[in-house]
Amino acid sequence: MSGNGYFMPYQQRWLKDTSRLKIWEKSRRIGATYVQAYEDVSDCAVTPGLPVWFSSADESAAKEYILYCEQWAKILNAAAKYLGEVVIDSEKDIKTFVVEFANGSRINALRSNPKAFRSKGGKVILDEFGFHDDADGLWKAAKPCITWGYPMRILSTHNGKNCRYYRMTEDAKQDRGGFALHTTDIFRAVDEGLVDKISGEETTQEKRDEWIRLEKEACQDEDTWLQEFCCVPVDEATAFLTYELITSCETPDCLQEELMPIQTQTLASGFYLGMDIGRKKDLSVIWIMEKLGDVAWTRKVIELERRPFREQRGILFEILPYVRRACIDSTGLGMQLAEEAQEAFGEYKVEAVSFTQPVKEELAFGLRRKFEDRTIRIPVDRNIREDLHGVRKVTTTAGNIRFDGARTAAGHNDRFWAIALAIHGLSNPAVMPRVVSSASRGMPRELDGFHERTDFTRY
Repeated sequence: MSGNGYFMPYQQRWLKDTSRLKIWEKSRRIGATYVQAYEDVSDCAVTPGLPVWFSSADESAAKEYILYCEQWAKILNAAAKYLGEVVIDSEKDIKTFVVEFANGSRINALRSNPKAFRSKGGKVILDEFGFHDDADGLWKAAKPCITWGYPMRILSTHNGKNCRYYRMTEDAKQDRGGFALHTTDIFRAVDEGLVDKISGEETTQEKRDEWIRLEKEACQDEDTWLQEFCCVPVDEATAFLTYELITSCETPDCLQEELMPIQTQTLASGFYLGMDIGRKKDLSVIWIMEKLGDVAWTRKVIELERRPFREQRGILFEILPYVRRACIDSTGLGMQLAEEAQEAFGEYKVEAVSFTQPVKEELAFGLRRKFEDRTIRIPVDRNIREDLHGVRKVTTTAGNIRFDGARTAAGHNDRFWAIALAIHGLSNPAVMPRVVSSASRGMPRELDGFHERTDFTRY
């Protein structure tokens, strides 16, 4: 029996690959352990006396695997029986779940314990290898088990970059280490029948897209989605702003429907604006902050997606009379808008900021200091959180620092740079001309509702 009637194309490719060493970089819950159990039962059925040693990150995963093995043994009519939990080393308290075959082959599903592999030999399966508590110790104990020509299988989702599994997948991509690499992200799995399998019927492309959207939404953060489903390792250590830093400065009550009047003669406080400019692929984001003592409070976040420059200019120019200082991205597409704003409102109020690498470094570190000092307040918003967290500091081989971030459906770190520009203006205020009038002016009511994208009723 080939098993092809049970398996999707990516599972069939795994079975048909007869390489001695295989490593699977995979999405969660796509049936990888299920098909691996089939391979192991098939090997045991045709290879008398074959010992198989399976280890996963926790006991529940080991039990799930052994249940799969029981099922496949029945389907394949293999003479086998489940022996339950067996003690294989009482002194070290090492136990295993066992399926034993009439021909002397035996499948052992172990808890995550490197000592369990000592003095063992046979086929080795390391499941969810990236999540073992002591992956290096496990590898040192497990690798010698296959010395006499036995195969090894490694299956896992990613768990950052600071682990052996990540290094092994990277080596495999460079044809180093001897492992044949298989990569199956959630998109490939869905394209090859996963949603149909789950639904029990053939689905439309629209339903498959909706299923992916809901799964991503349920993840609640980009890192979980990338690592658990997209085969993209994310290292929190490389995040320029960690989740801990970001969430420590979130507050649900910082945004205002109507901004308080600005006393134009008061230099100690006021509103400050940062604008990152995009057009086709990226958002244009206007971020307005109010300085209260040492703390910068977010008051408005205006997101303009694929808006003509004429509209962006109109919105910006309505706001500029009521802010104390504005810093505008003048790189590329933003050059004309920044120049026109300077001509209309004066260089003392509007600073055109060209995003050279040294300037981006100054902006980014200035923003991070505010988070580290807890002197900034931002709204509780997933898109904002993921945008800020998505920026990575990268040091080039020449020793230069650059800031990168993935382009997603929610933007390309546009919010990060808008808030960084606002903080730059707030931290480096220009001296404004003396104002004789003591009259106060408030933000125009036409801008009410500019606090979240879903509330942009006017624009």
